[in-house]
This record gives sequence, structure tokens and C-alpha cells, in this order.
Amino acid sequence: MEVRLTVIGSSPAWPNPGSAQSGYLVHDGEGTGSLLLDCGPGVLGRLRQNGPLAVDAVAITHFHLDHWGDLVPWAWLSFFGEAGKQPELWLPPGGLEQLATFASFWGNPNMFDSCFHPREYRPGEPFTAAGFSVEARLVPHYTLQAFGFRVSHGGRTLAYSGDSGPGEKLAELAKGADLFLCEATLATPDRDGPPRGHLTAGEAEAAADGRMLLTHRPIELSDPGHDVAWDGLVVEV
Repeated sequence: MEVRLTVIGSSPAWPNPGSAQSGYLVHDGEGTGSLLLDCGPGVLGRLRQNGPLAVDAVAITHFHLDHWGDLVPWAWLSFFGEAGKQPELWLPPGGLEQLATFASFWGNPNMFDSCFHPREYRPGEPFTAAGFSVEARLVPHYTLQAFGFRVSHGGRTLAYSGDSGPGEKLAELAKGADLFLCEATLATPDRDGPPRGHLTAGEAEAAADGRMLLTHRPIELSDPGHDVAWDGLVVEV
């Protein structure tokens, strides 16, 4: 069965010119479900370019701003603009408390609950989101709790690194995937850590088990010799 990945935003923590930050829409060929992996700044505006929002579920890898920040304007849109769907929002363990804390900064404790159906996933326990089977796996990212995702449907599997340093956990995440969507933020490993939290293109390649698409990569870096994601790219998984 056909599974497609649309890159909504591909920038690292500092946006490339004209690019949104992390956001990847997974959908099947039958149009029965759409799952957004991460929702960084700039993603919401891109999603709205084609009309009303039609996202069934959102899954967040971790709470660095470039991976979740557009949940805030999404909540404002729900309050003051076009309500649209109320998608499921899948968060890391402890994420409900995190969102409540963030909401308190704006004096509106229910802002996310009125926009989404928030819930938490558990590491290693598959959950269903927008018709896809999703499994969150812990990956190394400095001292922060962070996860990668394995997204499966119709016999096809997409592995998404989120933000990750190198190691066995990342390789296990990628193992057997039809497509490995992997960050490659660094030119050289000596610019990172300790502890490690990002990858070079070579480290991403070492973790891959087949087809790979690099993302979260600054334009300042040279050609990595591998396919690199760009905003608007559509690929078959």
C-alpha cells in the first residue's frame, strides 16, 4: 500500500532562508489519514497554504522549540480563526504536564486542550495515530528526553530520527525501514557535545539500513553526497 512523506519543514534549529523548521506529513495513497511528525516554527503557515487544515494527528519527538513551537499559534488559530479538525496530539512521557506549564505562560491553561486531543505515548509501545502504527524509541539528544519514530502502514515503514546523536539506539530505530528520515546537522562531530545530540552525514549513513533521506541540515554545509530533504518534497516510502 502506498505511503507518502511530504516535507513541510526541513530546517535545523536556525531556519534556512525561506524554510520552515521540523515538520513531516505522512499520508497514505487513499487519503484516509494524515500524521504530522513534529511541528516547528513555520510549519503551520505551510500547512494552511492549501486551504483548511486536514491533519488527523500530530506526534512530537521532543520539546526543543524547533520541533514543537507551532503548536502555540495552532492553538490561537483554533480560538480566533478557523477551528478545523481537532487532531490527536501525541506527546513524550510527561508531555501533558509540560504543555500545562507552557500554557500557563500565556495565562490560558486550556489553550492546547481546546485545540487538540493531547495524550502521551510510551517508549517501545506501539500506538495508532491517523491509521498508522507508530512506535516511539528513545534516542540520545544531549541530556533531554527525545525520541525517534517508526511509522508503519500497509507493509511500509518510515523511520524518523527526530534529533539524535550517534549510537546503537539510532541504528536500531533505522533497522529494516523502507526509508530512514535522518537529521544531519553537523559538519564534524567535534562541534557537538559532550554528551552528543546531533549527527554528521557520515554518522547518519552509518546508522542507516537502506534508503536514507537527510534533513535538519544547514545550507552552510557542503553537499553530503546523499539525498537531502527540502520544503515541499514528496517521496514514496
